[in-house]
Amino acid sequence: MTNLHKLATMLILSSPFISGAQGYQVNLQGQAQQGMANAGTAFVQDGASLFYSPGGMSFLKSNEVNIGVSPTISHGKFLDKNTNLTAETTSPVSYPFAAYGVFGLKDSSRLKLGLGIYTPFGSTVEWEDGWMGRFALTRLQLQAIFFQPTASYKINDKLGIGAGFVYANGKVNLQKDIPVVDANGNYGHAELSGKANGFGFNAGIYYKPVDKFSVALSYRSQVNMQVKSGDATFTVPSSLTSNFPNGKFKSTLPLPQVLTLGLAYTPIEKLTIAADINFVGWKAYDTLAFDYENNTTSLVDTKSAREYKNTFAFRLGGQYKIIDALAVRLGIAYGISPVQNGYVTPETPDANRIIYTAGIGYTIKQKFGINASFYFSQLNREDTNLETGMSGTYKTNVVIPGVSVFYKF
Repeated sequence: MTNLHKLATMLILSSPFISGAQGYQVNLQGQAQQGMANAGTAFVQDGASLFYSPGGMSFLKSNEVNIGVSPTISHGKFLDKNTNLTAETTSPVSYPFAAYGVFGLKDSSRLKLGLGIYTPFGSTVEWEDGWMGRFALTRLQLQAIFFQPTASYKINDKLGIGAGFVYANGKVNLQKDIPVVDANGNYGHAELSGKANGFGFNAGIYYKPVDKFSVALSYRSQVNMQVKSGDATFTVPSSLTSNFPNGKFKSTLPLPQVLTLGLAYTPIEKLTIAADINFVGWKAYDTLAFDYENNTTSLVDTKSAREYKNTFAFRLGGQYKIIDALAVRLGIAYGISPVQNGYVTPETPDANRIIYTAGIGYTIKQKFGINASFYFSQLNREDTNLETGMSGTYKTNVVIPGVSVFYKF
């Protein structure tokens, strides 16, 4: 295979909407829940229940506006097995956010309506100049925003149901070098950028048979993000411009369905323990395809195997109220990677992981308050990619402090 034909394959090795969490999924949708390792499906405590527990949202005792941000600091290294050389990421800090509004006609209303706006997929992955994987990826910037209106109805004092609609809007900019050189010895460069959107829904049921125990089930559907008119731009020697014409491209990326079972138990008045089990339908991401508007013998429509597998995540968290206004939180989670051996790439050097979290919440006069959380995870994955032949060990540290403010009325 010539270098020109290799490029057609390499252009598809990174997908839009990737960031540094399980697969390309980020769970940063509520500071109180983040402090408890994101165990929030059966433990209804604030406006973020719109995301975690549509069925339980109607059990909120007041209306609420909740806004938060989670600065994400990620640092990665790659040790090449063949050369024993090391490369590092230079990724900037990203700022996933979440905002919720939950409203009822009155405090005792059985019907609650809400709107969530949040960023479940959003970050920038950037590798140092000249690294050995430059033909697979140099930079990937993503922004994806979900808009989720949701309604929740409290059937009785023990049972609630909820459902809503999801609209996803995003954009991506992907860059990598091309294995061709000009007269000065500079490598060519490819840049893919575009906007994407998709649709889905969420639903849930919440049951609290006794004051000390609750159970909930929530479902978030698969969302197919479609890039219908992206821009492909190639910087190559003039003698090769006809082989790599600038133009449009199309692609689709599935964001997986998630089914969550949650449990919450309050053994004593001040302590609540919550657990979530997530089933994530990653198997939908088996292939990534690019359809280029301008095809040549060197730039052909391509398909790349991803072969993700369905997977689980297990979350356990606790909250202890020191006083009514002050709560402290701890959590631990274990996530199983959907990325199989042979398919690890520089933008998703994913691995099975343990996540450690902590948090604190303070409420002023039962109306205004602040929540803060801290997240830490460390990944280590050795692999040889079957398409690119890249072989080595990826190590990634992720640190995420977060803060939110809320107002209840």
